[in-house]
Amino acid sequence: MKMAKSGFWKSDWFVGLVVSFVILVLGNGDLLQSLERKAYDIGVSMTARAPSAKVAVIAIDKQSIDNIGRWPWSRDVMADMVDKLAVAKAKVIAPVIFYAEPQLDPGFGYITKLMEACGVQPLAPVAPSEAPVAADAAAPAVTTPPAPAPVASSCPQIAALLQEAEQTLNTDRRLAQAFKKAGNVALPILFRIGEPLGRPDQPLPDYIARNGIKLAGGDNAPLPTIDLDANVIEALGKSAVAIGHLNVTPDVDGGIRTEALVLGHFDQAFPALSLLVAAKSLNLGSADIQVRPGEAVQLGKLKIRTDPDTRMYTFFYKDRDGQPAFPVDSFFDVKTGKIPYDKYRDKIVLIGPTAAGVGSMFVTPISSTMPAVLMQAHAVSSILSEHFFVAPAWGFWAEKGVFLLIAAYLIALLPRLKAGMAAMITGGLLVLLIGTHFVLITTQLLWLQLMVPATLLLVGHALLTTKRYLVTERGKEKSDLESAESNRMLGLAFQGQGQLDMAFDKFRKCPLDDQLMENMYNLGLDFERKRQFNKAESVFRYMADYNPKFKDLESRLNRAKQLSETVMLGGGGGVRSNASLLDASGNVEKPMLGRYQIEKELGKGAMGVVYLGRDPKINRVVAIKTMALAQEFEEDELAEVKERFFREAETAGRLNHSNIVTMYDAGEEHDLAYIAMEFLKGKDLVPYTKPDKLMPVDKVMSIAARVADALSYAHENNVVHRDIKPANIMYEPEADQVKVTDFGIARITDSSKTKTGMVLGTPSYMSPEQLAGKKIDGRSDLFSLGVMLYQMSCGKLPFEGDSMAQLMYKIANEAHPDIRILRLDLPDCLKAVIDRALVKDPDQRYQTGAEMARDLRTCGTMAAGGATDGGVDVKF
Repeated sequence: MKMAKSGFWKSDWFVGLVVSFVILVLGNGDLLQSLERKAYDIGVSMTARAPSAKVAVIAIDKQSIDNIGRWPWSRDVMADMVDKLAVAKAKVIAPVIFYAEPQLDPGFGYITKLMEACGVQPLAPVAPSEAPVAADAAAPAVTTPPAPAPVASSCPQIAALLQEAEQTLNTDRRLAQAFKKAGNVALPILFRIGEPLGRPDQPLPDYIARNGIKLAGGDNAPLPTIDLDANVIEALGKSAVAIGHLNVTPDVDGGIRTEALVLGHFDQAFPALSLLVAAKSLNLGSADIQVRPGEAVQLGKLKIRTDPDTRMYTFFYKDRDGQPAFPVDSFFDVKTGKIPYDKYRDKIVLIGPTAAGVGSMFVTPISSTMPAVLMQAHAVSSILSEHFFVAPAWGFWAEKGVFLLIAAYLIALLPRLKAGMAAMITGGLLVLLIGTHFVLITTQLLWLQLMVPATLLLVGHALLTTKRYLVTERGKEKSDLESAESNRMLGLAFQGQGQLDMAFDKFRKCPLDDQLMENMYNLGLDFERKRQFNKAESVFRYMADYNPKFKDLESRLNRAKQLSETVMLGGGGGVRSNASLLDASGNVEKPMLGRYQIEKELGKGAMGVVYLGRDPKINRVVAIKTMALAQEFEEDELAEVKERFFREAETAGRLNHSNIVTMYDAGEEHDLAYIAMEFLKGKDLVPYTKPDKLMPVDKVMSIAARVADALSYAHENNVVHRDIKPANIMYEPEADQVKVTDFGIARITDSSKTKTGMVLGTPSYMSPEQLAGKKIDGRSDLFSLGVMLYQMSCGKLPFEGDSMAQLMYKIANEAHPDIRILRLDLPDCLKAVIDRALVKDPDQRYQTGAEMARDLRTCGTMAAGGATDGGVDVKF
């Protein structure tokens, strides 16, 4: 009991189970999820798509800061830029900059106090018609100051100067006026993400709340928020046409791969800046955004698939030909007119910092330092071009299914495989997993997380292989060394009992030395005495690998090899008078089998070895088919097998037809049964099924017609061949002779002898009813002949599959491909014959071989006369 328990813990399948469980538990950990993200990033970098041409970026870069001044700039600089972009008719302007605090010039406070002291009121905001932007986009904006309003002041002499100074220093109002005048400016805000525990401290300002949207019902919800983290000042917020959040949601490794299209804020949801910018570019607003949490976001007719947190997997576009994916222009170059404003006509213009130390930098699949403004460019283009990646809802189950399949492979199959085969299968599975990941992500923009199953495959294979070497192989080696003497003694005992094969097996488990060489030499001599020269050769060859100079080992090995190659009959332990013998001169005497003298081995047949023999009395050359029944079957099965073997001889022997091989004799000698049959000089038809070795069509039809004649004769005698295929049809070209051979698995179809349910034959040529295990008749052979005729006509089987199950399904359920598609020059009448022979329903096929032979000969005559219009009367 203790040993069994110890073996349980050390078994390969248990190790595979433990590894699968550990990887499953660690699958959601940071390490393996980071590996998934790394594979995702590689896939993204390998994927090529063209970004939207509508998106342009104006960068607040180092050049701009060096020339305009230290950041942050006075807001009238941005106001001037917005004015000029508005005149150039930019479609949407989106400064990716937070305007959360008022910008107060140090002198603005003093001017305000002086105005209060003097009772001077600020000038009214400049109306758009009073502050035209210069038509020349390169020229600075010209604002005509309004005439000072009449004031009642204690300091009338400086009232106008104070009003003008206040107007100049109030940059927030100047920027708000620019936003309002442009009418297409979108601004960012920042939420604090977290699960709220109660109600908000105060409602959001109206200018932010108006951007909110309602959510459709569902179990999922967007990421929740607690409060604003970075607001926008009221003057600017009221002047902006849209306000969206700029929150980022880092992945497990800190990288940014997604865009949270909406965030939840208590009972409302607020779109991302990128989503609102895309909406405005399509002349849509927040009211046109529909959200199905966890599924998709609908923007007009654009459907954007999202993850359960309503995040989009952004497509990050690679630079092409050394050029950035999006046109990025320096703010300073645009301001000074080096780049004309007309470039931005009808464009989405994103303005933001790219200089180091000014704005935040983020890690993305294609860059380790991507500024926020460029991230927004990629997100907006992904939305407008529908280039986002998708992690499908069914992907979770697909990933778990793949994981379970890999686990099953490690637990159930890998422990049963040899090291080489296991390495090949593991390597193939690994290539399949990684290839599937990259093909889906690069061609379909689908992300299936297959790195966890791939990790399980690699780790499991490495651990099981290492464990097998350390525990199994070394343990076996140690055990063999410890039991060497026991194996040698057992070998000697088996040898003394005449069980030579078992003795050889035990000797091979011992390390070779001089003493064991002596034992093995005697074993080889015993095999020779029993005329088992092939086994004697194996013993001597095994010894020669250790010491080829031992005694007369070289001569013994050569003689055993010569005798085993000459002929080997039977193999039973009994000594027979007709077995291969050596005369006094050492010459080989040819053995006898029954009354036949064995000349040489021809090959292996369905039931055993086939020899070339000769009947000395009438000098007839025959082919002799043998089977050592006692070696192949247990004692309790032997009688039934012998009965079946001789039933074959009876079956084939009563067939007398010019196109069926003739059977002469059958018998049994000791443990070797044999059938003597006509020796055929030709070869089978297998070589003529290759596309480059096809026979002429008329020759193919002639051969098939004669085979059909032979089958018709056999069927009339209640014999079904069951294995018609090119390998069982012999053809001699010179004499143009056709013979159907190997009725080795034929059965008499008399009701008293037939048992249904046994599937015999070659699957590619089998009929649907034969595959189903039904009782079959001669029409099954005609289906097989139709398959052979199809193959010999075009060089391709009508039914093919990657597995046995797929092949069997096609034969039983799917129609064969039209042969005229594969070979256009075939006559229509031949196509008709093949189509009728391959009908699934036996009642609709040819009912007799004679009928099929007649149509083939008619077709051959028509084809020879040039007729190709399908004159054969084939009815379905």
